[in-house]
Amino acid sequence: MMTADAIQERINSFPFWYHKIELPGGIVTPGWAPISPGCYRVPESLANKRVLDVGAWDGYWTFEAAKRGAVQAVAIDDFSDYLGRLPKEDRKAWQTFDTCREILGYSDFQCPRVEMSVYDIREETFGIFDVVFCFGTLYHLRHPLLALDRLAAICREEIYVECAILDDFSPYRGGLGKGYPGGQMVMEFYPDNQYGTNESNWWAPTLSCLMQMVKSAGFSTVEGWKLIDDPEHLALCRGFVRGIK
Repeated sequence: MMTADAIQERINSFPFWYHKIELPGGIVTPGWAPISPGCYRVPESLANKRVLDVGAWDGYWTFEAAKRGAVQAVAIDDFSDYLGRLPKEDRKAWQTFDTCREILGYSDFQCPRVEMSVYDIREETFGIFDVVFCFGTLYHLRHPLLALDRLAAICREEIYVECAILDDFSPYRGGLGKGYPGGQMVMEFYPDNQYGTNESNWWAPTLSCLMQMVKSAGFSTVEGWKLIDDPEHLALCRGFVRGIK
């Protein structure tokens, strides 16, 4: 078992962390996401479930699924956006994931990771999953409905989606406090860097629109909620949807 000092040294060797992952010895990786894990409403028990974590990055939700009893949590990412701004020398792809997996003691079977596009996932690739996580990914995709269709096709029970939403913010309507409240069915397209000055942000829907997108992919029951009722900055303008087959 690695000492706390050795773990800290490994963590410090990486220039950038996206996720805050709790490791042995009271060490937490120095990321900023997730802002509020409880807001994702992921079940406390995922016992005997197969889970797919789309856009896994450092692996917070992959390892959280394993911690909550998942028989297998498969992580996929293609690292195509790197937050739209991370310098090339700071891009470490799966190295941070592998480091955490090793320190946490999960096997390659429990938490396998595959570099691939969400558009390429098929049943013949990994089989069927009970639960799918799609967090912080949908608004980075040029084809979000296609992605949801692909995920619905390999999901047996539930999908959990977290996404930027327009309810409290629209760059085309004046920014913060100038969004589309009241259940409007709207999604905006950003061909350049209109949303958050980030060229990797392509789309943002309202929460109502996001719910209907998930439903249209084949989830008969959907529920949606906001990260925070009255966000004070762009990073808090987030919505969540749970879809049930």
